Amino acid sequence: QVQLVESGGGLVQAGGSLRLSCAASGRTSGGITMAWFRQAPGKEREFVAAITVPPMPWTPGSIYYGDSVKGRFTISRNNAKNTVPLQMDSLKPEDTAVYYCAAQSPYRNIGQRITMEGEYNYWGQGTQVTVSS
Repeated sequence: QVQLVESGGGLVQAGGSLRLSCAASGRTSGGITMAWFRQAPGKEREFVAAITVPPMPWTPGSIYYGDSVKGRFTISRNNAKNTVPLQMDSLKPEDTAVYYCAAQSPYRNIGQRITMEGEYNYWGQGTQVTVSS
């Protein structure tokens, strides 16, 4: 079992920045993929970013971004704290949504299916991000 807790949401003006964080606890020794998705009112859940942490230490991880956030958002991993921050810069009103942290554990190499919410077996409760124009 893996537990996920998001933090860092809030209200920001367009052009500003916010930093979300997802803290993972529980069983992650088999490697993990952690991702951020978002869902705006009346819209489907959208892939934002993901980072893979394979269980084999000699295998490098990978990072993926959704097209709408490339160049503006940065996902990373803090191994010491077991957290996954999402730095969001140059925010736009269309970034307004509930942001969810998700995890796939144990790690599986799923290629481009990493953008599909059905591949994740653990979810956080979500945190609201509102960008005003």
